[in-house]
Amino acid sequence: MTLSMGSCFRCVGEIMCMIKYGKTKSGNQRYICKRCKRTKVENYVYQAYKPDTDKNIIQFTKEGLGIRSTSRILRISTTTLLKRIVSIAKNINQPIISIGKSYEVDEMRIYVRHKLNFIWLVYALEKNSKKIVSFNVGKRTNKTLSRVLDTLKLSAAKKIFTDKLKNYKYLIDSKNHSVKRFGTNHIERQNLTLRIHLKRLNRRTICFSKSLIVLISILKIYFWS
Repeated sequence: MTLSMGSCFRCVGEIMCMIKYGKTKSGNQRYICKRCKRTKVENYVYQAYKPDTDKNIIQFTKEGLGIRSTSRILRISTTTLLKRIVSIAKNINQPIISIGKSYEVDEMRIYVRHKLNFIWLVYALEKNSKKIVSFNVGKRTNKTLSRVLDTLKLSAAKKIFTDKLKNYKYLIDSKNHSVKRFGTNHIERQNLTLRIHLKRLNRRTICFSKSLIVLISILKIYFWS
């Protein structure tokens, strides 16, 4: 006779649809759903299998915790955590941009791999809602800037406020471009917030990113999750 441990949390199964299905190598009881045929272990030893792990990773990332701090709290390895961060970021989509809004665009110099390898975070902030609508990471070139600016052009941006970087003159129509004083106040304040929350973006730190993929994934989680 097989005993049940309750209903399946993955599907809308019947009451008491889980039945015993052998044991794992570590001796923990395993169960299988009679409806969806997916298995579950009663007591997981491997903490990354817990259903709320991804939710906790997102929360800790947005609170600015580092990789090692998060791995200690969740009791999972740093390697597993990095893989989960990249996996979570792949399922996050860029938000839909409203038409006819005004935006502020700015760049931040950061490090990847070592402190002599400078790269730039370029991002756009919607002036009224203060939400990040687009970002790109790369060298300080027209190509890197265009990835962000093209998104704003497709949304028929009413006005784009930038600093006096000369590249913007060739990439933005003069009718929509503004470099007036205090035009980028909001995004300059956002730069400070980012550097305080995410230590990997700080100017003087030992916490800079070792991987470009992980950096982009963390930014997607921080901006859009």
